[in-house]
Order: sequence, then structure tokens, then C-alpha cells
Amino acid sequence: MTLNLDLFGGDDDAQHGRVPLGAQSVVLRGFALPVIEDLLAGVDAVTAQAPFRHMDTPGGYTMSVALTNCGELGWTTDASGYRYSRSDPLSGRPWPAMPEAFARLARDAAADAGFPGFAPDACLVNRYEPGSRLSLHQDKNERDYSAPIVSVSLGMPAMFLFGGDERADKAARVPLFHGDVVVWGGVDRLRYHGVMPLKDLPHPRLGSLRINFTIRKAG
Repeated sequence: MTLNLDLFGGDDDAQHGRVPLGAQSVVLRGFALPVIEDLLAGVDAVTAQAPFRHMDTPGGYTMSVALTNCGELGWTTDASGYRYSRSDPLSGRPWPAMPEAFARLARDAAADAGFPGFAPDACLVNRYEPGSRLSLHQDKNERDYSAPIVSVSLGMPAMFLFGGDERADKAARVPLFHGDVVVWGGVDRLRYHGVMPLKDLPHPRLGSLRINFTIRKAG
């Protein structure tokens, strides 16, 4: 299933407001646009301390998406598995502090989606280039499944896949645009999700890049 939106420009009305994905999941169209400059400054500050890198999976594959982290905890992967760590494995130092603009946006978006009191402690920052993709997976390394996931999209558009509770469940295809925020939690918290290979549709500000960060309560 594909929601009735056009990845290549599309219907203006459909690119604003709320797009429900499930009982407790929603796309908040353009929610991050008022604070874009603060968010981009935050990305620059984080990556100056902890640069993007391509990590290896336990299966021996190198991820096509480059990543880094900020906050008290950061998500990492290597031959020994997926996990959260308090320090950057490249530098041995604590991950950079989460920019206040990230945390404030996450709290506001979570409250708007029906999850008041969200107190995030981790933010995974992903950098996509044309051809990058993210296979269907669940976010299940966190200790507290009662807290939602807040995902922010900047730069090039992407086709987000939002599936069910089983990997084999059919996934909806949901176009995401610069400034969109997706929130899922509650009964939808462990739904499978991913990103289709990114098309090269350069963004006026970020060019052939998509920056996505997912803000969580991991500890």
C-alpha cells in the first residue's frame, strides 16, 4: 500500500497536517520546519565531535547508511551485536550531548501525537545518500517500550516503509519530506519499519543528502 502522496512534488494539501499510520502512529507534516536552522546547527555540532561512520552489522555487512549519535546513550553495531553504549567506540569519549533543539522538538512532537511527558536520552543520526536504504527492522534495543520513537526527516525525500508486528506483514509506503516528523508508540511501538533505496532528488539546502534522526528513551 502507498499513501496517496507524490514523492516527486505532489499534492500540496497532502504534504501538510497529520497523516495517521496506525492507532498510535502518525506523520506530522512539516512539524520541524519552524526550527530547521536550529536542527541543522545541532547536526553540525554533533558531527564535529562524533563524525558520521558506516558501521558493520553482526552478519558482516556494512551499513549503507552512515550514522552517529548524541545524548546519554548511542546505538552501535558490530560483529558482537546491536546495543546502546555511553561512549563513542571510535573515540572512547562520551557521545555529544543531545542539542536542546532536538530534545524540545521530540517532546513537542510526542505530545502532539498523544505521548506527553516524553523524556528522551538517545538520538541516532543517520545520513543517507542516493542508493542508501534501511531494511525492515524493529526498534527493540531500548529498555522502555512505553516511550515512543520520534523520527525527523531533513533534506531529500524518502519512501518510509511502515509494516506490522511481523516481518512478513505488508508494509505501507509513506513518502517523507523535509521537515516531516513521524511518531510511533503504544500498540504500534514494535512495528517493523525501514526506508527504500533513496532516489537522487537533490534538496535546495542539503543537496543529494537526507539527514534523519530518531529520538528515543533507551535507558
